[in-house]
Amino acid sequence: MAEPIIVAKGLCKRYGQLDVLKGVDLTVEKGKVVSVTGASGAGKTTLLQLLGSLEPPTAGTVEIDGENPYRLSAARLARFRNRHIGFVFQFHYLLPEFSALENVMMPALIGGESARAARGRAAELLDFLGLSARAAHKPGELSGGEQQRVAVARALMNRPSVVLADEPSGNLDTAHAQALHELFFRLRDEFGQTFVIVTHNEHLAQLSDCQFVLQDGRRIA
Repeated sequence: MAEPIIVAKGLCKRYGQLDVLKGVDLTVEKGKVVSVTGASGAGKTTLLQLLGSLEPPTAGTVEIDGENPYRLSAARLARFRNRHIGFVFQFHYLLPEFSALENVMMPALIGGESARAARGRAAELLDFLGLSARAAHKPGELSGGEQQRVAVARALMNRPSVVLADEPSGNLDTAHAQALHELFFRLRDEFGQTFVIVTHNEHLAQLSDCQFVLQDGRRIA
């Protein structure tokens, strides 16, 4: 068994009287592409938020690289998230007033990296993703597929332990979705990057190294 990056035990999440997650256990191994599937309302996005330390669980524990982020102070949690977790969402959430290169640099600058070092790392990532020629372009000047690749580069900026992606290809056409999925596996193979991807895309789920299936807030596979 490979080294675990994420270990979650008994995760529960309640909003008011609504139980969204009902005792979910899972382990994510290093260097794997893991998919999380299930019908709408099954709790997939909530699970991703708990794994990403964006929402505290009502009960249960999460460990990332052996650390329970919910035991950290707010300031230490922000630093931990910045260094250990990358995020990719269905909508790229790029800052429209900044170039592709500047958007990719943001996590490193927030983490205290020098602008020179951040610029170099961002340029390397954009080159790897085939976007060097688009580095100076703002998000509004990029295609949907290019915007999402910039978002992936931003997620990779601080060399995170894991990238959490919520329907990352849901807003893309078939060709761009396929290209994005291929990119995830290329990053796994070449850099050992770990991904946890919430998706409705059955093809991506079937290609994944491991598939977790949620139903009514419980893991059934």
